[in-house]
Amino acid sequence: MTEVNLVLQDTQQQPPPTRADALKNRALILTTAARLFVEGNVHDVTMSDIAEAAEIGKGTLYRHFDNKAELCQALLDEDQRALQDRALEYFRTQGNPLDNLGWFLVEVALFVDRNSHLLCVSSDHIMTLEHPAHWWWRQTIRGLLGQLNLPGDVEYFADLLYVMLDVNTIYFQRKNQGYPIERITDGLLDTLHRITA
Repeated sequence: MTEVNLVLQDTQQQPPPTRADALKNRALILTTAARLFVEGNVHDVTMSDIAEAAEIGKGTLYRHFDNKAELCQALLDEDQRALQDRALEYFRTQGNPLDNLGWFLVEVALFVDRNSHLLCVSSDHIMTLEHPAHWWWRQTIRGLLGQLNLPGDVEYFADLLYVMLDVNTIYFQRKNQGYPIERITDGLLDTLHRITA
């Protein structure tokens, strides 16, 4: 059996080192945007609002981020990397693939719920199921399911669990259905146990 890579590969080349004042401005922009997005609605906050609140020129803002979607992706990046680091550490210390998968599904659902205001920043959603930053979720789900030696269509089972973690699904469950996040995570675990029973 070939080993499934559970790590998101960083295929982008590293940019040259950034000047200290540029790093400071970037951090200021991200901090300001995060605050404004929490205080209001991401859709209503403009790039001009961010520049004004950060007390920087629009040129400085646009040197760092071409648009609001790019800024949201930068805000998501830190949390996404932290999730990946936690997952790799958890998998190294825990031996049971079923427990690992249950833990991972809950962690991803919490990530999506915590960041849904950023993930839903545009009508076509910047983070889709095909996005590499999320595709590693499916790779991880598939890899852990593969370790369980289940009968049936493991690829389809992986897709089923993966689709349940999509921002559109969780947003619908939270906003339209009124489910608390605990109901969603309990439902994911129940579905997992039914698949693996």
